[in-house]
Amino acid sequence: MQAESIQKDQYTIVKLANEKLDATISGEVKATFITGFHDGEKNMIFDMSQVRYCDSSGLSSILVGNRLAMDKDGSFILCGLSDHVAKLIHISQLDTVLSIVPTLEEAVDLVLFNEIEKQLRADSQED
Repeated sequence: MQAESIQKDQYTIVKLANEKLDATISGEVKATFITGFHDGEKNMIFDMSQVRYCDSSGLSSILVGNRLAMDKDGSFILCGLSDHVAKLIHISQLDTVLSIVPTLEEAVDLVLFNEIEKQLRADSQED
């Protein structure tokens, strides 16, 4: 699997360089998510701009990442979906469950916005 993990202060970007997210690499993708969240990350961006094909095992790995982020009260955001992958997610009705934005820049903005919103909620509860 060719994946690059870029750690920032408030999030990690996982960029998959494979054109296929299928059974041959889905286990490694899941392991990448599990390791990142286990190591303390709570916000992850999955950049799929190079992925042209995804199957059910690929969707499963995405759902694992999403669940791990939810368990940490964090964000798991997909970006750069190809038409095929976007259609598969829509047909599977996962677009109602997953956070999806078109670009990496928008994904970063969404993570930061979510963090600000959580902090504001926490501050208002203290008052």
